Amino acid sequence: MSDLKGTTIVAIKKDGKTAIAGDGQVTLGEQVVLKNNAVKVRRIYNDKVVLGFAGSVADAFALSERFEEMLQKFSGNLMRSAVEMALSFRDDHYRKLEAMMIVADKDKLLILSGSGEVIEPDEGVCAIGSGGNYALAAGRALVRNTNLSAKEIAIKCIEIAGDICVFTNNHITCEEV
Repeated sequence: MSDLKGTTIVAIKKDGKTAIAGDGQVTLGEQVVLKNNAVKVRRIYNDKVVLGFAGSVADAFALSERFEEMLQKFSGNLMRSAVEMALSFRDDHYRKLEAMMIVADKDKLLILSGSGEVIEPDEGVCAIGSGGNYALAAGRALVRNTNLSAKEIAIKCIEIAGDICVFTNNHITCEEV
């Protein structure tokens, strides 16, 4: 079994809250749904950090584990942990991973890639995964044009992406910090 993927993760930062939501679909190649209720959004570091991951399943788990190690090493400092993890990829300490993560604490929102990229998104809206572009467009529109909360927008983004992207479903997990 290889090429396990298919997901959408979105993050919305609004009114002092950040919500990260993800769908539950795991796909084998482009034809088979292996699981429809996977949980790809979770709390870490004493519930102070939320992360959502997308990409190859094994690589996504490896990326999240490495990030958790950095959080422990740097006492929960999100930006420092992200930068140090990125530097370790650049030094060829780790092999490149086919995965991405969105991570957030009460202050910061970041996108981390398995090749050592660290991106702080514009407008407090970001998305990754197969339905990421659909969720990103929905998130920007909803943030600009509604009074919905961060959590409400994040959930609606996954619903919209699930209606369009065949690799995204409407089994939604959402966490807020």
